[in-house]
Amino acid sequence: MFFITLGILVLIAGFAINTPALTFSRYSRPAKVVGVILLLFGLLSASVRQIDAGQVGVISLFGNVSDRTLNAGLNFVNPLANVAEFDIKTQNYTMSASHDEGQKQGDDAIRVLTADGLEVVIDLTVLYRVMSSQAPKIYREIGPDYMDKIVRPITRTRIRDNAVYYDAVALYSSRRDEFQARIYKTIEADFRKRGLSLEQLLIRNIDLPASVKKTIESKINAEQDAQKMQFVLQKERQEAERKRVEAQGIADYQKILSTGLSDKQLQYEQIKAQRELAASPNAKIVIMGGRGNVPLILNEK
Repeated sequence: MFFITLGILVLIAGFAINTPALTFSRYSRPAKVVGVILLLFGLLSASVRQIDAGQVGVISLFGNVSDRTLNAGLNFVNPLANVAEFDIKTQNYTMSASHDEGQKQGDDAIRVLTADGLEVVIDLTVLYRVMSSQAPKIYREIGPDYMDKIVRPITRTRIRDNAVYYDAVALYSSRRDEFQARIYKTIEADFRKRGLSLEQLLIRNIDLPASVKKTIESKINAEQDAQKMQFVLQKERQEAERKRVEAQGIADYQKILSTGLSDKQLQYEQIKAQRELAASPNAKIVIMGGRGNVPLILNEK
């Protein structure tokens, strides 16, 4: 646009000095030539627009927004048209209680009331992107500041609307995934109506009131103590069972000994032992006792 304006001014100056009475009228023709060159160069450069990767261009001419978008690369447009670029890559918007994490300085976490009347603080990150085909609609109806007009207020409102269906403890533990899926569904529908695509909704942290935290910790400690006691009782039962089996084995052994060994069986076992002793090189003298007595073996050593 600069060269177009400059070329027009030079052309006007060239026609203005095209008067024989003026001493510098001889510069009229060169001025016209320079003005035409500048004008043509300005028109050519204004007609070529470069769109970077991950961006789309939206064309507007005298307030009229075209439905045609410019893709990445070089594009030829009306030299008088204005081109606004929109980022179509994945973007994130974080609302956190930490002062240096979110898009807003300070504590920007979402405070909601649960079904049991408790205030819960939620840290959240929204991953979204602009749908390239809907960029003209966004530019026409919302503007380039769609993050503050759409992403932030819709996300915070939908989270508050859905949190009232859950108790604080359930929101923190057992029904957290269900809550995340529910708010994703509602926010995704609202985003799509306005030309945005919700890719992912990340609940980074749920901070409960101090009294609820203390109650949860007490419950966890009680459950751990109960599990420990169950383990001790199971171990004692196993030990009692082991002792019972051991005692039963000893009783069975004694019963077998008392009922299964007769006098003849004992005499037979004694004869076998005497034969083995007699065959042993270490046994030299075997003194046989009376009936039922154990033989006495004398060794030379």
